[in-house]
Formats: sequence, C-alpha cells, structure tokens
Amino acid sequence: MRILHVNKFLHRRGGTEAYADDLAQLQHVAGHDVTFFGMHHPDNETYQYERSFPAEISFTPPPRSPVGKLKNLGRMMWSTSAARGFDEVLDDFKPDIVHLHNIYHQLSPSILRPLAYRGIPAVMTVHDYKLACPTSQLLDHGKPCTACVTGGPMQALRKRCNGSLTRSAAAALETTLHRKVNAYAPIHRFLCPSWFLADVMRSAGVYPDRLHLQDNFIDTEVVFPSHVPGEGAVFVGRLSQEKGVDVLIRAWEHLPAKAHLHIAGDGPQRNELERLAEQLVPGRVTFHGNLDSTKTHDLMRSAAVVVVPSVWHENQPLAVLEAFACARPVVATRMGGLPELVDPGVDGELVAPRDSATLADAIRPFVLDPARAAAMGQAARTKVERRFAPAVHAAAIEEHYQAVLADQHGHAADAGDTQPADGDNWFPWPADDEDRAANAR
Repeated sequence: MRILHVNKFLHRRGGTEAYADDLAQLQHVAGHDVTFFGMHHPDNETYQYERSFPAEISFTPPPRSPVGKLKNLGRMMWSTSAARGFDEVLDDFKPDIVHLHNIYHQLSPSILRPLAYRGIPAVMTVHDYKLACPTSQLLDHGKPCTACVTGGPMQALRKRCNGSLTRSAAAALETTLHRKVNAYAPIHRFLCPSWFLADVMRSAGVYPDRLHLQDNFIDTEVVFPSHVPGEGAVFVGRLSQEKGVDVLIRAWEHLPAKAHLHIAGDGPQRNELERLAEQLVPGRVTFHGNLDSTKTHDLMRSAAVVVVPSVWHENQPLAVLEAFACARPVVATRMGGLPELVDPGVDGELVAPRDSATLADAIRPFVLDPARAAAMGQAARTKVERRFAPAVHAAAIEEHYQAVLADQHGHAADAGDTQPADGDNWFPWPADDEDRAANAR
C-alpha cells in the first residue's frame, strides 16, 4: 500500500511528531511504501518531496509587523502554497491513502481540496482538541474550559483565551471559518485516542458519524520492563501550569522525608517550580531537565511510581504508556482520557486534580511499599503488551485504512465517479488560476 503521512512539523518536537514518525516506520518495515508531506524547517531531515513543501512560517512568537501578521493570518485560513505543493506530491506519489495528523496553521485544510478532487481516501488522527477548541487545549488562562465546545469557537474571542485580543480573534476566526465552509469534510475517518476526546468532538458537532476510537502505541520491544522494586516517584513532561507539577511538589510535603521526587522535562515554570521545591521540600526534589528517551525510561524504572498530576484534560499522554512499558504503576488525576488508561488498585490510582493532600495519600502506599508497587507495575506491563503493542496498533490502523478504501470504492461505484455521495461542500472557495492549472493536470 502507498501511504502518505501529513504533519505540519516533520522533526520530533513532540508527541504528535513522534507518533507519526514511529507509525510510518512500522508501516515501512511491514512492506508498505511510505512518505511524508509537511512544512520546510531547518530541523527536518531530508525528505523525498521536500521540494514541494511550503516555506517555514512561525506563530511563536508572532511577528511584530502588520504585514507579517496578515501573512500569518492568511496562511492559517487557507494556504495556496501548501495546497499547490501537496497537489504536486499527490500527482507523483499517487497514494492509496493519506493519513493526516496536525495540519492546522502552517498547512491549513487547503491541502484537503486536492484530495477531494482526486477522491483519495483520508484518515486523520486527532492529537488534540483543535477541531472543537481554537486554543486546542480546552484551557482558559490555564483552567479547564469547554465553552467553545458547547457555545461555538467565538467564545475564545470573548474570553481572550490566547492571551491577547489579536491572537484570540485569529484563532476563533480560523475555527469558525473552517467550520462554515466544511473544510474538513474530505476526511473519511477521525481516529481519537480516547473516548473523552471523541465525546468532545461529538459534542462540538465535529463529524460525529466519522469518529473512531484508536489507541496510540508504545514500542514494547524497545522499552523494556523493570523486574525489581524502585524508590520514590518520577514526573515526566512539560513544566507548565496545566501539568500540575506545583500540586505534586506541595504533595511532597505530606510524604515521608526519605521519599525523593525526580522531575524530567523543561518549560516556562521551571524556575518557579525549583524555587517552590527549595522552599517547601529542600533537597528532596531533583530537576533533570529534558532527557532523551533512554534516560527517561531508566529514570522511570528506578522509581516506585510515575505521577501524572495534570490539571487539564489530557488525551492519551505518552508518559503513561512509557511508565506502563517500564512496568511502573501510575498515579494520575481524573482528567480527560487519563481514567481510561489507569485501573485503580490494579496498575495505579486516580485522584481529583489540584488537591495536594489527596495526591499525597495516593502516592504514599507506593513509596512505602515498593514491592507492592512493582507488582502493580507488572500488571501495567501486561496491559501495555495486550493493548498498546506496535503489532496491535499497526493491525488496527490497517483495518481503518481498509474500511475507508472499501467505503470509497463503494461510493465511486454508486456515483459513477470519485466524488462523495453525501453532498458535502468540499470546495468552498473558487480556485485561483494557479490552482485551476494544478488541478487540470
């Protein structure tokens, strides 16, 4: 099968990029012909079709000049350069299926129009809440918020969720316009890594009949388990407000003095969190900064428990799957998709968010009884081998592909061409001369 993966970034800057890269590698090893489309970036490796990639554009920090701001806004709404480049790749590679990831802002749904013209089936892994929430995180100034899910994307402008009127207006306009023109209609299936995310999309009216649950995966052959008890606890992730690391540090005040906390990661709150730890629990918290995957997994295996104290709606965080693969139980908050991962009393515990005393009560049994923690970690490893192993994931993804291909062939036979039979408006804006020429080839 010829598979084209699409993501705006093509270097491993986060979980989305790591997932797309790892899935493509699985498919390549299985004998599929796989390639990528994305944005030019100095951190990219060499790609087969990089000559057709749109130019790099940055939204963080935003440009200062009015011209730069207008250019960014136009790129967010509808990128003709991305659509043109994607059209060239489709012409040459001729994929059987296209697997989309994060295309917002830098690519825009403009790239979906060439797919629709050709009738090429497409699936999209929904890595965040962007299709329902303009800020993509269900956060309003650091606090959980679902106003846009039920009240529409212009709530983001009213609340100024992006921190400024200009950025909030741009994000709200982007989501509103793309909904108005049904820009994501060419996607046949939306793969959601948690029921929570799927329910958010359904509540927001995002193609409810096309939503399918699909777990992520962890390489259980590379990430090996520990078979001995560990000590203390580990947090792995970005050091930012929504991750609840401050709550975890405050919880450490209530835990035995011999218990040590290790924090791996970096972010805007690091200095503040280091000061808080020194003030409340001096000498009992070590900040390791960003670690590569090997050192991260070694750190997890050295601990009795991994803690995910998030105060926002996590989707299906890689940190939990990594902890389970390392045979370590997880204490997590009841936020987003986390309760779908952790079975209390079996492979971890669940607690209410923002409650340091309750979090400490949940962590205490693990650090006081490392042998019991290790036994629960073995249950976690069993779960990850059964549900999140690469072979399991690859087979499930191929089933999605085959189902979409079968549906597309059926529609083509019924309609006598490759256009959809449900009347979706897939071509909201008139093509300019350049686009007409490209699509006439």
